[in-house]
Amino acid sequence: MSDYGMFSDDFYLNMNLATEMDLPQNRESVLHYFEQVRRRYPQMLNFYSREKSEFVLEEEKEKGSYRWVSIEPRRLNSGSVNPESLEAAIDQHRSILELVPYELSITPLDCEALSVMLGFDFNYRGNHNEILNQAIGIAPALERFTTLPYGKVLSNEPSLQFALDEECRTQCRISFESRTTAYQVRTGEYSEDQLSVYLTVRRYDSLGPDESFDKEFMRLSSLCRDLVDEYLVSAVLRPLQEAISLH
Repeated sequence: MSDYGMFSDDFYLNMNLATEMDLPQNRESVLHYFEQVRRRYPQMLNFYSREKSEFVLEEEKEKGSYRWVSIEPRRLNSGSVNPESLEAAIDQHRSILELVPYELSITPLDCEALSVMLGFDFNYRGNHNEILNQAIGIAPALERFTTLPYGKVLSNEPSLQFALDEECRTQCRISFESRTTAYQVRTGEYSEDQLSVYLTVRRYDSLGPDESFDKEFMRLSSLCRDLVDEYLVSAVLRPLQEAISLH
């Protein structure tokens, strides 16, 4: 597993390409695309329809490390869960983006947004909101509300979004997902659920005439990795690990 595996129980690198126009949904186009993907990754054997007009091809999940790809009416997705290396996951997504102009007729002009997301899941039996408070804190202007007689925090999912270029075309979003419910807080009975941290780098608008999906993805994935290495690990992931270990 990649070095990122030491910071959480599970981690994954996902790629999403949102389009302005609908993707092909006829039987021949969908199957031909997934057959081309399977030629590159023969272990992807499970093909199914998850919802109306969403199709998925994935590897077996039992080992905890697997690849998957999917297409929706206006979005193409590729994911790698607990990859052996981050480079292997990046190569998978780059390979998928090399296919789509030919297999799904997606052109750079059709790009609404191209995203790279690194996600980290922490297994924890307890109040996720309290752990987030301990690890990353709460906005000072809101902190006094937690001292109210019944001021138990039921949701604490901060997010921050900022630009990475002057045109605000490339952006980064850091967000959290707590799975603690009001019922669990009231009863004090918690199940072991995943507390998630997401860092997403996204480029908006069509690509230029000299740009390509795979090269733009490599630029975004490099930005994503730098932000995780230089900021997220020390400011969020390690503090969360330490807070959970104390419980």
